[in-house]
Amino acid sequence: MDDDGVELPEGKRAIREGGVAMRAMSSLIDGGKDGVQLGLAIIPGVLIICTIVMMLSNGAGEGGVYTGAAYEGVYFLPWLAGKIDFIITPLFGFTHMEALSVVATSLASAGASMSLVAGLLQGGLLGAKDIAVLTAICFCWSGFLSTHVPMLDDLKGTEFTGFAIVTHLVGGLAAGVLANVICMLIGIA
Repeated sequence: MDDDGVELPEGKRAIREGGVAMRAMSSLIDGGKDGVQLGLAIIPGVLIICTIVMMLSNGAGEGGVYTGAAYEGVYFLPWLAGKIDFIITPLFGFTHMEALSVVATSLASAGASMSLVAGLLQGGLLGAKDIAVLTAICFCWSGFLSTHVPMLDDLKGTEFTGFAIVTHLVGGLAAGVLANVICMLIGIA
């Protein structure tokens, strides 16, 4: 569609008015506007997924008492991971199942997931190999659940959503296993 709302033939685009500088400035403004709109479409998914993961990952506060303070939750994901650690530990080499909260948070936002690392390090729950594996997974997963649906909807390509999510899932798992194997080969614990 051109600036006047006229539908363009398939494969054609509107030619901008003005000189090179004016066309460049116009395209920058249009691109910025589209980027902000896409960002606003992604934010709800990031907030919802991060909130759910944090609620399911963190436990009670000091002394095992729930006070309603920030970062308290029901400690379900680490408990569940502990039940299948016979699979998780050989594949990814995690020393503590709390590391999975980082992985789960990366489904919404890699930045948010990496922000959890400092707290886990201070608690002695991560080692160098854990960080390498988490980084490999998080870089690949980088918010794919919170972004694919709104992004592909905005791009009018919702039929690719399932394929995009599955390929990201497999890629992240493969990256984590490979990082674990490489760390074992070079002797990083």
